[in-house]
Amino acid sequence: MQQYQELVRKILAEGHVKTDRTGVGTKSLFGYQMRFDLSHGFPMVTTKRVPFGLIKSELLWFLRGDTNVRYLLEHNNHIWDEWAFKRYVESPDYHGPDMTDFGLRAVADPDFNEIYQQELAAFNERVLTDDDFAERYGNLGNVYGAQWRSWPLRNGETLDQISQLIDMIKHSPDSRRLIVSAWNPEDVPSMALPPCHTLFQFYVYDGKLSCQLYQRSADVFLGVPFNIASYALLTHLIAKECDLEVGDFVHTLGDAHLYLNHLEAAETLLSREPKPLPQLEIDDFEQFDQVSTDQIRLQGYEPWPTIKAPIAV
Repeated sequence: MQQYQELVRKILAEGHVKTDRTGVGTKSLFGYQMRFDLSHGFPMVTTKRVPFGLIKSELLWFLRGDTNVRYLLEHNNHIWDEWAFKRYVESPDYHGPDMTDFGLRAVADPDFNEIYQQELAAFNERVLTDDDFAERYGNLGNVYGAQWRSWPLRNGETLDQISQLIDMIKHSPDSRRLIVSAWNPEDVPSMALPPCHTLFQFYVYDGKLSCQLYQRSADVFLGVPFNIASYALLTHLIAKECDLEVGDFVHTLGDAHLYLNHLEAAETLLSREPKPLPQLEIDDFEQFDQVSTDQIRLQGYEPWPTIKAPIAV
């Protein structure tokens, strides 16, 4: 994963300091591209541990067309918790402690962080156990799963972009329209988080399937390792469904940034030498969007230890 190390190094050396929506601030570059040959191993960052279980369950959540965090919580996946919780604390139904700017305050104030964690845990428990509450506050709006599997049409019907994509790969593999978009301008205001990975395109040649992702906003330390692995896994799943081998994953970034409170963690990461890439194993399946997490495994993933960094909400 030298490609990822080089991206981090370049932002630290050449990034522009900018303000941002979260108030944390970033070092940022605009326009960057990485390429990974998927036949050379599965592109998991090895200079810190990346939790593959979370990547699997999030991608399968997308592919099911789900937008409610209950599925994620049932799989012990908490990477979307903060955005669901934020929608709840900003609603008139929330009557707990003041959670204004809770993301920044939780990082800066240990006492407040304890309160925040208690409130978040109570919220998650209600999502898991209360159907009405989960329906109202577990749903993140028309985020990735909705756009991928049920894009709203003007005639009131919906379009399943993933099913359409697979049909085109199987029957028109040379098409230049093998595209799925998550960026729906009409739905952006109602989403808990507008899509960061906005559009991806597939390419078939010589019996191999390649994928290019355009990502408008890239949290390089926390998010990008997930995004690389997620779209590499998506490419493997779609290739298997279409009886193809895998080719390249091309990752094109718009605003590629390190948050200012991630810079020390990024330096620690760069002090480590990347290790050999793991191999991906996927059991045979009948429906690509009904694969279970235990049917997908990594072999030989032996990364450096975890490097913790706060998430900016």
